[in-house]
Amino acid sequence: MAGTSSNSETDFGFRRVSREDHRGLVGAVFDSVAGRYDLMNDLMSGGLHRLWKQALIDTLDPRPGMRLIDVAGGTGDIAYRALDRVERRLEAQDAASAEPPATVTICDPSDAMLAVARDRAVDAGRLTGVEFVCAPAEALPIGDGSATACTISFGLRNVSDRPAALAEMRRVLEIGGHFLCLEFSPAVLPALAPLYDAYSYKVLPWLGEQVAGDADSYRYLAESIRRFPPPDTLSEELKAAGFGAIRHRMFSGGIVALHTAWRI
Repeated sequence: MAGTSSNSETDFGFRRVSREDHRGLVGAVFDSVAGRYDLMNDLMSGGLHRLWKQALIDTLDPRPGMRLIDVAGGTGDIAYRALDRVERRLEAQDAASAEPPATVTICDPSDAMLAVARDRAVDAGRLTGVEFVCAPAEALPIGDGSATACTISFGLRNVSDRPAALAEMRRVLEIGGHFLCLEFSPAVLPALAPLYDAYSYKVLPWLGEQVAGDADSYRYLAESIRRFPPPDTLSEELKAAGFGAIRHRMFSGGIVALHTAWRI
């Protein structure tokens, strides 16, 4: 499992690589697929990723004044959903303000992914309340206690040093800050496992080739799920990083888990 390796090595799919090489390899994956990333999410999950992300947003319960750090934020899907929720809440309260009702910082190590996020912001006329930071999860250029909430959605399994990333995300949270991680899980129900494996190893690379012109990146993404720890193990890692009140919920027969914790 990634994160259980030596100090200098980790997993890139089913391969063992140095952490330095891992950063470059993962970066190449997301630079390659950035332009088709959102479309591929819809195709790969049959639209289910929207329901999983909705569950994260419902649990986060974004409110005016929220300061959200979205790590591995990619094309901004979680960040913009959170801002949309805050704006709808203000509209319902008839409390619109000229000031941004909430702020989000989208952090991602891929310039290509952030470029898509910026384009989405421009297209939506969302020119305030959003900051874009190109940085890995293990070294966030953000001050201690800066955020009321920190999210990472389908990104934790791609970091090169998971304990360091978890420690960083705890560091940027204020006391009482909320951490939420949405991630694929290897703990799929046994009855679903054969079908899920066939889909992951055969259909996903084919879709990647047809839609994004890149089968290898989606082969890696399927493999990375199998190398990620099961939810109970990740809960122990969150505890070791200093989080408290740790919980997780499973979705879609164990395909996805939503982990929540607090800086206490």
